[in-house]
Amino acid sequence: MPKVAVTLASSHEMPLVGFGLWKVPKETAAETVYNAIKAGYRLFDGAYDYQNEKEAGDGIRRAIDEGLVKREDIFVTTKLWNNYHQREHAVPMAKAQNEAWGLEYIDLFLIHFPCALEYIDPEVRRYPAWWMDDEGTVKPAKIPIRETWESMEQLVDDGIVRSIGVSNFQAQMLYDIMTYAKHPISALQVEHHPFLVQRELVQMANENGIAVTAYSSFGPQSFLELPPAFSKRAKDIPLLFDAEPVKAAAAKHGITPAQVLLRWSTQRNIAVIPKSNNPTRLAQNLSVLDFDLTCSELQSISALDKGLRFNDPGFYLPNHPLHIFA
Repeated sequence: MPKVAVTLASSHEMPLVGFGLWKVPKETAAETVYNAIKAGYRLFDGAYDYQNEKEAGDGIRRAIDEGLVKREDIFVTTKLWNNYHQREHAVPMAKAQNEAWGLEYIDLFLIHFPCALEYIDPEVRRYPAWWMDDEGTVKPAKIPIRETWESMEQLVDDGIVRSIGVSNFQAQMLYDIMTYAKHPISALQVEHHPFLVQRELVQMANENGIAVTAYSSFGPQSFLELPPAFSKRAKDIPLLFDAEPVKAAAAKHGITPAQVLLRWSTQRNIAVIPKSNNPTRLAQNLSVLDFDLTCSELQSISALDKGLRFNDPGFYLPNHPLHIFA
């Protein structure tokens, strides 16, 4: 039997293949999630930043009400946005997000980025963003990650979330959190694809029992449809689907390049969260545990590494860059 889940440091199990809710329109999110459950998906990766949590929860509750799944069959990941790192804001925001999902609890709650921004009342501006005004101003806030992490731990103690972790963090910050954490870092979600392998970061996470989830598994493909500031770095980059090692493995195994890229991660025990509205691709993305790439194929795909990061606020916030990956 192929491995289909990873056991988190919290002892809860997380599926290795899930459905990512980034860029899923809120108008179609409920139907999209419902159809993904019918296709076999059980992990759904969301965030307050995606602005579709309530609708995604509606889709899950519909599937539960129809008897397709039980709540315990579903694993929901969501994230705390940068404006709510302070304790007095983090806990109420998490509770509000939990209520939006409407599923009693959140399976995995992540700090979305390792940088606090000034507080914005969500009732005043409902759509989160890096910038504070029309001029594109970014205003960091002096809130230590320890305060935010301890707020996350309170959420576990209160039964609102079951596991906690981080997203877009580097090793130094992980080491720091581990010096005071009372609840373990269960997961690390990072941009991860053959152009950005991050070998040492993945190794560090593995050595410390931190499960890794890859986002943007298809590299530049994930960013081309975004506004210019966010897509500029991906514009002239060759698609990973066309890379020779990927195409060769796809031809040999009779699968798609997308499946090769997803299996490159899952075979190395890294979870993936691709998104698709196409029923055929939905099924293909979910079936990436049914075959194995050879060691040579894994190595040749990893050798495509260019250290090329597309989700970088040090690049796409030119007036007020935040160099969190420096």
